[in-house]
Amino acid sequence: MGAPGIVAGMTDSPANPSPVVVVTGANGLVGARVCAALVERGALVRAVVRRPGTAPTLPGVQERVGDFPDPDFAADVVVGASAVVTTVHPMGSPLEHQREIGVEGTPVIARAAAAAGVGRFVHVSTAAVYDRSPDVGDVDESSSLVGDEAGDYPVTKRDTDAALAEVDGITRVLVRPPAILGPGASSLWNTLRPAAVRDDERARHTLPHQTFSWVHVDDLAALIADVATGRIATSTDPGAGPVAGGCTPVNAAAGPATNRDYHGAVTAAVGVEPVWDDGPAWTGKIGSARAHAWGWRPQVDLEQALAELDAGLRGPE
Repeated sequence: MGAPGIVAGMTDSPANPSPVVVVTGANGLVGARVCAALVERGALVRAVVRRPGTAPTLPGVQERVGDFPDPDFAADVVVGASAVVTTVHPMGSPLEHQREIGVEGTPVIARAAAAAGVGRFVHVSTAAVYDRSPDVGDVDESSSLVGDEAGDYPVTKRDTDAALAEVDGITRVLVRPPAILGPGASSLWNTLRPAAVRDDERARHTLPHQTFSWVHVDDLAALIADVATGRIATSTDPGAGPVAGGCTPVNAAAGPATNRDYHGAVTAAVGVEPVWDDGPAWTGKIGSARAHAWGWRPQVDLEQALAELDAGLRGPE
């Protein structure tokens, strides 16, 4: 048996130490992919989950069962880590629970990480924090955020970002993806939304010309892992890298698409007719120039992502 927290088969010599990265929500769609991407980069991963036996079973991954908003658990799990990645947000739950986990809970582990001398804190936020009203054009990291009337999820994610901006003593990066495509039982866009479209006529309505901003989960995980392991160096300029000791948002969106692209693929795969509505819609794009300047290049294009979605919904022939 190796030392606690070190998995057999992984080297961690003083001359070339493996980074130790804590990942919350390690059994989720994004969290599991981040764990895999970190392992590919030679990191040791402390995979935080709430239920035993649910962390990814990968070399270099150690399961840690607990609640990251608990100060004692948070202080223990970050000891000796080089980075923390938080992926948890109870989307669709009551507002009070979203605030408890996001706005109140996520800063707990961020403060614990800062107190323990952890170098980086990477939080999976969302592009839903941006105001994307019909008359708003393209948005980037400097664009206006949503108002209080935008809905529970965007507002609590906005407020979680603001709370993390107040945590001192650690480099924080707020990664903001739009719709996340990729297979998985918990995938909103590959599994849950298509099921609603299949089963509920109301879910078949959409504005076809509205922008569908998206990113593939594997490309998102690659960016997060590169930030967490330090492959993307810090900088004094957010255009060149995360600001050392600061809080830097970065968008992670792939190529252009519309609701017609996504909704058309889903309805065709589940065997129902789409309902194309008419009305004002946001038709801008989520600018990812900052992520590109940091060296991130999405590898999955729209054709590949939609083909994967189609195959998953139709199942084996």
